[in-house]
Parts: sequence; C-alpha cells; structure tokens
Amino acid sequence: MRFLLDDEQREFARSLDAMLAASDTPSAVRAWAAGDHGPGRALWDRLARAGVFALAVPGAYGGVGPLPVEVAVAFTELGRHVVPGPVVETVAAGVLLAGAGGPAAGEWLPALASGAASATLLPADRGRYALDADAVDAVFTVTGDELRLAPGPGRLHVSADPARRLWRPEPGGKVIATGPRVREAAGRAFEWASFATAAQALGTGEALLRATVGYVKQRTQFGTAVGSFQAVKHRLADVLIGLEFARPLLYGAALALAEGAPDAGARVAAAKVTAGEAGYAAARAALQLHGAVGYTQELDLSLWLRRARPLRDAWGTPGACRARVLAGRAGDGGR
Repeated sequence: MRFLLDDEQREFARSLDAMLAASDTPSAVRAWAAGDHGPGRALWDRLARAGVFALAVPGAYGGVGPLPVEVAVAFTELGRHVVPGPVVETVAAGVLLAGAGGPAAGEWLPALASGAASATLLPADRGRYALDADAVDAVFTVTGDELRLAPGPGRLHVSADPARRLWRPEPGGKVIATGPRVREAAGRAFEWASFATAAQALGTGEALLRATVGYVKQRTQFGTAVGSFQAVKHRLADVLIGLEFARPLLYGAALALAEGAPDAGARVAAAKVTAGEAGYAAARAALQLHGAVGYTQELDLSLWLRRARPLRDAWGTPGACRARVLAGRAGDGGR
C-alpha cells in the first residue's frame, strides 16, 4: 500500500515546524527540567491554538477528532523539536474520557481540546508513574473499572531525561467514572499513547540524524570531513533506513486506528517498537559521531539524546510491543 499525506496534512506539518522552530524549544526544555513550567506552558498555548490537542477529542466535545493521521503528523513535529511536557498523556486522557463518557467527559474534554486545561494519565496496570503530574490541571488514574482524579502529584522520581519528570500519584482521589466502559477506554487510551509516543520517537530520531549529518560534514580529520569516511556513511545510512522503515508502520497504524481495525493494537505495537528502536539507534550514532560531546549538558543535542531512550520504553517497552505483535499474528492465523 502506498501512503501519501494530502496537501492539508503537509501544510499542517509545515506550519507546526515553522512555529516550533521560532519558539526556542531548547530553552523551554531546560526550564521545564528545572521545574519552571512558564515557557513550556506558553509553548503549549501555541500548540493548542494550532489545534494539536483537539485532534483526538470528538466533535461533540469541542474537538475535531479522532484524527490519528494528523496526530502522527503533529507528534512527529513535537518529537523533532523536543517539546516538553505530557503532550502524549493529554491526548490519551482525551481518548480515555471520551470512551468513559458521563459528566467527567463533559467537564474536562472541551477544556483539554482548547488547551484551557492539561492532564496526565496513569493506568494502574500499565506503569507506576505519571509524567509531569506537578505541571497539569488533572492527574487521571485508572484501577480496574474505576477512573479517579488523583488528589495530588505525589512523589517525584528521577528520570533519564530531566525534562520528563516522573511522579507516583497519591493514592485515592475522587471517582469520576465507573464500569466496564472505563476499562475499555483505558485500553484505547493506552493504544493512542503508544501511537503518539512512536511518532515522537520518529521525530526525535529524524532531528538527531539531521544534526549528525550536519556535524560530520563540518568536522575534519586529516584535512578531510569525517562525513566522507565510509564507516561514517554506513552508520548514518543504517540510521536513515531504520527511520524510513518506521514511517510506513506509523501511518499504517494510524489508518488502522482510523478504521477501527481489529488488529489496530498489534499495528500500533509494531510502529512503537520500530520507531522507538530507530530513534534510539539515531541517538547512539549521534553520540558516537559527535565524539561524545553530546554528554555536555550545555549542548542542545543532549536534549534529544536524553529523550530518545525514555521514548523507546514509554507506553510499551520493546519487549512488550513485540509480544503484542506476535499475539496479534497468532490471532489472525499468522497471516
């Protein structure tokens, strides 16, 4: 199957790229890591006005979605520009609330779609930490058939990426929805979070590859640009192949989500593991070919390097994603 973005989707990507390129996202990331959310929130306001947070919210609640292809377009750009904060989790919370329905959906979804509110999410059986719980208006937790609004952010834990602040929410909280719909909605929210994270990982890998190609063209050894060395070319070609292989899997997963295909979960898992591994491979190559200067905290490249590994593991580790892909193949007779 051949997949191409239409003119409107390509223009959406270009507009986000231009907006984020002019927003000094590295400064916002550093401030976010230090606990100053002001620059990041200003960036989120611009993203909200561009319609990013409305993409997964149904029209009945003030959104324009669900539009998984546009989510893939947007979150690839967010990864490329290393945007801080729980952007994935806010979108996933929208999917969760839309599926759970009831008064909570009517209260929170219009605010999430417009950017007036932000949220993070912790399905209890899918992980232990909520991302940036201190920076959002709502922390939603799911336990079994109960959806709760956590009473506080809880306790901070160290992350490999200082700008991804992990919190263990305080137990309890107000129950805002119950029943089997909550459990089903939590499963769909996990799929969307995994899908959006895959897009972020792809964009992160693309940014790292672009930066590394530019660097090896400038750095010289023995009077020759190191980018002309065969070993360097092969390493970068491997990174490019990995990223380009991940792209059609990501958009294939988007189409499966849009169509409600029964194997959508397996397709999302395939996209997640492929994009996550490709982004992490781009980070390893960037670190080596930059001569390990990426360890220098003052270098902007370090922000992308630190982001690649957590994105690989967030919302579905490589092992868990591969197991899900294999389970999906077993379910369709191995076709």
